[in-house]
Amino acid sequence: MALLKSKVTISDVAKAAGVSNSAVSYALNGKPGVSEKTRDKVLKVADSMGWKPNSAAKALSDASSRAIGLALAYSPETISVDSYSMALFSGMCTELERNNYSLMLRIIPVGGDTMSIHRDWIADGSVDGVVITNVEIGDPRIELYKQHPEVPVVALADPSVTGGLPTLTSDDVAAARLVVDFLHELGHTHIARVAGPERYGHTFGRDRAFIEETSEMGMHYDCLHGDYSPEAGADCTARLMAFSEPPTAIVYDSDSMAIAGLQTAVAKGIAVPEQLSIVSWDDSFVCRAVTPGLTALKRNVPASGKQLVPMLLRQIAGEQVENELEDPYELIPRGSTAAACVPGGVR
Repeated sequence: MALLKSKVTISDVAKAAGVSNSAVSYALNGKPGVSEKTRDKVLKVADSMGWKPNSAAKALSDASSRAIGLALAYSPETISVDSYSMALFSGMCTELERNNYSLMLRIIPVGGDTMSIHRDWIADGSVDGVVITNVEIGDPRIELYKQHPEVPVVALADPSVTGGLPTLTSDDVAAARLVVDFLHELGHTHIARVAGPERYGHTFGRDRAFIEETSEMGMHYDCLHGDYSPEAGADCTARLMAFSEPPTAIVYDSDSMAIAGLQTAVAKGIAVPEQLSIVSWDDSFVCRAVTPGLTALKRNVPASGKQLVPMLLRQIAGEQVENELEDPYELIPRGSTAAACVPGGVR
């Protein structure tokens, strides 16, 4: 004999109403995020089904979760070699632990539905605040959190793409100028960059800064975009060096791409730095471990992870938070860069 189900759940209501669980949660809890038509439909369906709120669950949802949410769309291959993310997590977790908070990290495949994760976090209150990284131009997450000002959030991006949300930003424009000027002083007149995905706001900012600075210096500039993976670094390097007039220096947006670029150049018999100078955007330990050591744009990524946590905690406490700037970049010259090689191989 089958047992009758004694309690109607949110999932039951969602199925009957033909909407998502998060939409039902928004409607039943009086939160913005659904239209009035959908809210009325959900309330009527819930009432007809005899839905009653679970007092224990309601108490839990109203309580602090002591957790901060971060959802990323990455391939396993890329995240496993992404030193920037690992350094950011370490800084965040150190500061969160000090304040008795934890990090709820969700990593899904590229192209996966991160928006449903954010909607669920807003609807069920399972996190007290949210960090948004890799902000895209026209990113739907920005609009979602603008519609839910009750949820503390910090975006790691340029303020021009965060729609007024509290933002922690790095001065990528100044960093781009720093490396272009450095290579110009070494006599390089044709440089290239292996950049991150074009859809990211920080990639767009770097693209623009490189174009403007190289133009001002009278330098020739090429750019190819990849996904931060070693495979992308190797492929883009091979393509650049196959040009009829290849660059004499390449700047990479990640150290994993830079190392793959170095290996590709060596495999092709291109001497580094005698024939090709290489610069990495992030200065992780691997930049010092390879030979030659990679010239790099250094920033204290763990410190940035620590810096964003108080921005969230102040919002959780009900305070207004202004945008903040990370510590400035520093260029660290190493053996992978040298004076440009002029035609005929003479410096």
